[in-house]
Amino acid sequence: MTGQLAPLADRVVVRALAGTGLARGGLHIPDMAREKPQQGEVVAVGPGRFDERGGVRIPMDVRVGDTVLYGKYTGAEVTVDGTPLLIMREADVLAVIG
Repeated sequence: MTGQLAPLADRVVVRALAGTGLARGGLHIPDMAREKPQQGEVVAVGPGRFDERGGVRIPMDVRVGDTVLYGKYTGAEVTVDGTPLLIMREADVLAVIG
């Protein structure tokens, strides 16, 4: 799926993990009313940003396969091979789960 998608610098490609579509009380929430997921799986990682002062590349802290939390309005939404993905900077990743 992401073989042809290679993020640059400190960018991360994330596939959002879908919610259940049920509210706490068991009510079904229609797709249009659901909040965007804020959790996803990292499917591609760039090589890291380049530190111009030191002349070295700073390695990434996230890895492919990590489950991450990110901000609600973070990233650029793209579709690759019919799969919706988010491309964001590593700084927009709030935490790695597990």
